[in-house]
Amino acid sequence: MRAVFPGRFQPFHYGHLEVVKWILSRWDEVVILVGSAAESHTLVNPFTAGERVEMIHESLKWGGIDARKYTIVPLLENLESLTWISLVREITPSFDAIIAGNPLVKEVSKTWGIKVEAPPPFRRDVWNSTNVRRKMLKGEEDWRELVPPPVVRIIEEIKGPIRIREIAQSDRS
Repeated sequence: MRAVFPGRFQPFHYGHLEVVKWILSRWDEVVILVGSAAESHTLVNPFTAGERVEMIHESLKWGGIDARKYTIVPLLENLESLTWISLVREITPSFDAIIAGNPLVKEVSKTWGIKVEAPPPFRRDVWNSTNVRRKMLKGEEDWRELVPPPVVRIIEEIKGPIRIREIAQSDRS
């Protein structure tokens, strides 16, 4: 039994890691679908698909997740599009359910007759990508406490906080 976990993972944080662990406690495998893969260097999507795939892979390895239990698949389509589910079926292995809390993802999946389960929130008030990006933008160093150590390393290597601040500055001009 396999489940799909869609998200933008901008960036991958401890909440995402907990969801993956939760999925694997209920399903044999998970396909982690990295949405909006064609978008990067914006305030909402500052990281490239490759950077996000690396963040996810390294975090799961760090978290002790068996690499045979997951597949990471970038999806160029925006997860908010009504057509994304047909593309998901084309690019992923077969699956039995979609794990999502996003209302549109849930609705589109149900329309296609796909089982949908919402994961527990896992400290969603703190562990969320918007919060991580906001802290980087403001120069708050405690963003590092919200993401696994491999994500900290990758973001620091690519100068992610500087990238986000530069994007914000260019958006204002």
